[in-house]
Amino acid sequence: MRRLSLQHYIDGVLAADRVVLARAITLIESDLPADAGLAARLLDALLPHTGGALRVGITGVPGAGKSTFIDALGMHLIRQRGENVAVLSVDPSSPVSGGSILGDKTRMERLAVEERAFIRPSPARGHLGGVARRTRETMLLCEAAGYRNVLVETIGVGQSETAVRSMTDFFLLLMLAGAGDELQGLKRGIIEMIDGMAINKADGDNRPKAERARIEYAGALHLFPASPDGWTPRVSTCSAVEGSGIAEVWRMVLEHRELLERNGWLARRRNLQALAWMHELTSLGLDALFRGHRAVAARLPELEEEVRAGRKTPFAASRELLALFQQ
Repeated sequence: MRRLSLQHYIDGVLAADRVVLARAITLIESDLPADAGLAARLLDALLPHTGGALRVGITGVPGAGKSTFIDALGMHLIRQRGENVAVLSVDPSSPVSGGSILGDKTRMERLAVEERAFIRPSPARGHLGGVARRTRETMLLCEAAGYRNVLVETIGVGQSETAVRSMTDFFLLLMLAGAGDELQGLKRGIIEMIDGMAINKADGDNRPKAERARIEYAGALHLFPASPDGWTPRVSTCSAVEGSGIAEVWRMVLEHRELLERNGWLARRRNLQALAWMHELTSLGLDALFRGHRAVAARLPELEEEVRAGRKTPFAASRELLALFQQ
């Protein structure tokens, strides 16, 4: 496919041309050195048109129904509030083949056919934090295209599923009731970062269990230190299948946004996120320079084999590679 000119990309994204937006995201996700310069110039040109969206990160335990919940939430934003929404969903990549199914559009059946919704699945490709390597940049492109709400669906809850917190305004954790010892199953790091929690699948016979879980979680959250931004995380119940409780969850998001705008913490959080992004990009760039160094690239396979065979320690191999890079 022929690559578009910089101006074509800029005009297309600002005009909310979904085809051009998709191609622009593909450009910034590209690992080809030839695309890096154009991608950087595109982001620089669009940056003044970003920052106006409400950014919400959504994670959850396995089986919590993240995609179904996002489908219901997106339809609420479109049908009930008359807004638009961009969904950036991350699929885990196979550690063997590196491939991903990227099937989120099939799980968000209603949103997938909505004109005011844009769904972009991306492979994690081994990137830590539950998000894809270029999720931040993709979010900016969607904001420049005029999407008022950007939802980032992470892979799931795990030790490294917290990077989404460093790029969103509101971090929502989806949970289930009646799935064992819920409180013991949570990782403290996740709980300390969330802005809100929703107990999904609160319907039918599961409704009383969901309400009991809500009370337990709300009590547990009060045991954690108060957040410096003045917000106290809340817990609500919902059913993505029935559509009940979705409006209440979004009201929680809006009240959080209003508080942070009023006390100045939204701007402060975004400034800190920009710094985190800078450090991440610097680390990625340094890694690329390191691996592209001629002496390092020549010696690396040999050292990997020596470490694998136990003939050299990882510490010694690392020191040798760094010494080669500094020459």
